[in-house]
Amino acid sequence: MPNRTVFFISDGTGITAETFGNAILAQFETTVRRVRLPFIDSVDKAHQAIRQINHTAEVEGRRPLVFTTVVNMDVLQVVKEHSQGLLLDMFGTFVEPMEQELGLKSNHRVGRFSDASKSQAYNDRIEAINFSLAHDDGQSHKDLQGSDVILVGVSRSGKTPTSLYLAMQYGLKASNYPLIPEDFERRKLPPALVPHRKKIFGLTISPERLSEIRNERRPNSRYASLENCRMEISEAESMMRRESIRWLSTTTKSIEEIATTILQEIQPDRLMY
Repeated sequence: MPNRTVFFISDGTGITAETFGNAILAQFETTVRRVRLPFIDSVDKAHQAIRQINHTAEVEGRRPLVFTTVVNMDVLQVVKEHSQGLLLDMFGTFVEPMEQELGLKSNHRVGRFSDASKSQAYNDRIEAINFSLAHDDGQSHKDLQGSDVILVGVSRSGKTPTSLYLAMQYGLKASNYPLIPEDFERRKLPPALVPHRKKIFGLTISPERLSEIRNERRPNSRYASLENCRMEISEAESMMRRESIRWLSTTTKSIEEIATTILQEIQPDRLMY
């Protein structure tokens, strides 16, 4: 059973509130029930949210935790005055002290994606996602020069989710290219990748984990057999060493850890946060 209910309230998407809240909650060995309340951008919606929070407090007999990134002062005032939860206000905690320190007023922007239609960074992010999808699994050799990062590795080693994360989170054009038996027989990088060596980063994985993943897709196939997985991983890692390609194992790492390591090594000229 959950130990506590946690609300994430925002007048935008709530992504920042949830990311902030989950980072704090990760420090505690506790089970929580999460409730997302995005787009609370009017006083009426604020009162509706408060009724839900306070009802939870009465039913559970414990006050909920309430993480908020609301920037509308009228809405925030309602939450502060009427909530029976423990209010954890990200902007009040961090933005107001920074305003005082910098001698500047913040723009009180509602979330990272406010007015997205006018944001060049947002449009670049969409372009990067489309690029990464078009260059997934070596689908296209066209415009590899336009890639910020090119990921290589055997099939199911984590290239696609990492590429999409880099595109969605950082606006980077990430291509990925599978290493296949023909590459191992030639003992060389695929010819299309050779001119872009500086942008290449390799992903590998333990044979046991790779076999598990592949068996979910193609059970009892040679493709998924432990013997074949061992062979492919051994050959891929040998190629990366011969070609002096930077690489890491994804076996026990999260997408966030993988992406951070790649960015430290590749250091693309343009990064978006």
